[in-house]
Amino acid sequence: MEGLTDAWIQSGRHFSNSVEHLYNSVMAANQAMLPANGDDRQPADSPEVTYSKAEWSFERSDDGDGLVGVGDRIRFSKPVTEEEVGVFADASGDTNRLHLDDEFAEETRFGRRIAHGTLVSGLISAALARLPGLTIYLSQDLQFLGPVDIGERATAICEVVEDLGGGRYRLTTVVEDEDGETVIDGEAIVLIDDPPEDTPDGADA
Repeated sequence: MEGLTDAWIQSGRHFSNSVEHLYNSVMAANQAMLPANGDDRQPADSPEVTYSKAEWSFERSDDGDGLVGVGDRIRFSKPVTEEEVGVFADASGDTNRLHLDDEFAEETRFGRRIAHGTLVSGLISAALARLPGLTIYLSQDLQFLGPVDIGERATAICEVVEDLGGGRYRLTTVVEDEDGETVIDGEAIVLIDDPPEDTPDGADA
């Protein structure tokens, strides 16, 4: 297991994601998975900004003033489904057989198919989107420490650790598997804008 962990650390150590690669690919996959008629969407769970689904959950700890501040912490949890893995492979172009081909994956060090690391890291983006205001990614550094199985529920945990001024914040960003083991560790810098004034609460896209 130590060798496997070392391999994940080495593969992720120099991974510094651009907004285009991490954010746009995940958002494209998410948009592709949303039904055209919006029937599967729930009312916005962060005022005016995000939608939710029944199998997703999130919780936020803050001082209740509706503003972002140091010490604020947010958790977002959802299963990483078979359908999402397929859609993400098409949306991103990452058709590595490790994620898509059972027979191939059985011969790898994992012995099974696993979810794309970047797809799993998208849960961080989902958590950050549920901060008060409109969250804009500026940077994200990640280390991949372990795999997430397809169908497994994963949880992103983000905490504001520094107010950089000008609406910018630095956060720790962690993803845990169902057993509470850290599979992704990193740090993000985001910009928090006010949402558009004419965006109604819980509106359909």
